[in-house]
Amino acid sequence: MFEKLEKYIQKATLESGKLPESRVAILDQLAGQIRQKLPDQVNLIFICTHNSRRSHFGQVWAQVAAANFEIHNIATFSGGTEATALNPNAAAAFSRSGLQLEIPSTENPVHEISYSSEDSPIKAWSKAYSDATNPQKDFIAVMTCSDADEGCPVIFGANYRVSLLYEDPKISDGTALQDSTYDERCFQIASEMFYLMSSVKKSSS
Repeated sequence: MFEKLEKYIQKATLESGKLPESRVAILDQLAGQIRQKLPDQVNLIFICTHNSRRSHFGQVWAQVAAANFEIHNIATFSGGTEATALNPNAAAAFSRSGLQLEIPSTENPVHEISYSSEDSPIKAWSKAYSDATNPQKDFIAVMTCSDADEGCPVIFGANYRVSLLYEDPKISDGTALQDSTYDERCFQIASEMFYLMSSVKKSSS
């Protein structure tokens, strides 16, 4: 892991021990589903409306957390009920955390997000959750926003679904609180993903 990122991970891991019981209950259920599938491949698709903020935070931090705890055969993806683009403010929050981003200058760029020099980067761009690059069956659907959760009563192909909802940081766009709000949401999701993978690791040992 990159040095700046390691410090961020240490803080996120510490924070993961302080989560509210209501969040722990949801994450423990999800951890149980993951453990049931291991050591076979486990695919997680994080879903929100536009696949621009929260679902990307979930996808990236879940993959980083799995790598950190050396949990193999976990692959993370993201998608929306419609495609837009990875929001620049979310990308900036990733950068401030210590992740390294390569961002091509296109309308809906494929971001390459790296957490170490040894591992392949995570490719992140906006797409529908049903996009052909995502698993089409036997995946766990993690709903990260209430609009997508309520608007999609059925996620075709999912064999388990969990509602892990977060407040949308876009409420701060264009305000003085923009960076701090995105950083707060990024850190919240990172902390919960580190709790999740720590729980999977402990029970799999």
